[in-house]
Amino acid sequence: MNSGSTQSLRGAARVAVLALLWGSTFLWIELALRGLSPLQVTLARCVLGAVVLTGALYATGRRLPTGRTVWRHIVIAAFFCNALPFALFSIGQQTVDSGLAGVLNATTPFFSLALGLVLGTERGLRPVRLAGLLLGFGGVVVIFAPWERSGSLGWGALAILGAAASYAVAFVYMGRTLVGRGIPTLSLSAAQLIAATGLTAMAVPVGGLDAIHLSTTALVAVLVLGVFSTGVTFHLTYRIIAAEGATQAAVVGYLLPVVSVALGAVFLGESVGLRVAAGMVVVLVGVGLTRRKGAPKPAPAVEEPGSASAVEEPGSTPAVMAPAR
Repeated sequence: MNSGSTQSLRGAARVAVLALLWGSTFLWIELALRGLSPLQVTLARCVLGAVVLTGALYATGRRLPTGRTVWRHIVIAAFFCNALPFALFSIGQQTVDSGLAGVLNATTPFFSLALGLVLGTERGLRPVRLAGLLLGFGGVVVIFAPWERSGSLGWGALAILGAAASYAVAFVYMGRTLVGRGIPTLSLSAAQLIAATGLTAMAVPVGGLDAIHLSTTALVAVLVLGVFSTGVTFHLTYRIIAAEGATQAAVVGYLLPVVSVALGAVFLGESVGLRVAAGMVVVLVGVGLTRRKGAPKPAPAVEEPGSASAVEEPGSTPAVMAPAR
């Protein structure tokens, strides 16, 4: 087997692992909510993710970023990329199945594209991408089915859509202020989860003092959610973008709903109705159409060996996926 084939297989393996870790996030949230409140789940995953990445950071001889300006950007990014969406997912999944949560999470690219149009970073929108944007929102409408009593429209689903929109804001902000600045991405990701932990901890007196009923299932779910679906996944995403480009990383976004729906059906007995399945297909086709443009080239190495970073082309919207983040 030549080196090109080996590299392709490794790339496919990375994408498969990331899709499984990321897509399983909604399953672990569902199970963790059986013993913890939404805010407690959010705080636990931030703490565990921060511990994992900070440990890896110092084990490899790196340090946290320094400077007020950098940390100000990190705190803002942590709010929109971690603290807020993590909380909204946990709140939403109190009434929304894990599979549907994964499907709604796939709408992040639509919000990012719409935000790019508003900010002027998306210029010359081609008809095919506009069609994808409209088709994607049409798929969301099909899933919600507000014309039916059995539709999915409710505060839980709206909370999850809010989380997807928050991710879009975060990715645009991170692309402009943090990514490609010469700071190791392991340093940035660890710092961001530390900041998210602090932000979430400040909200504990408001909604995090509920009694904890931690069963073995809930405990395992929280550990996996924090260590793998938050810490490992958060950094692995950066590595794929840097090593193989945004297009390869975006493939994960197409797989997330499939993984979340499959895991929800197998392990939680969730049923997937024909309307939701049809809406999911429409959403994924729309996502595919919005990605129909030249992707940024893989970023050059700008940090120590073994770490990765990504640099976006000027005037483009940063690569977007539905992190678990």
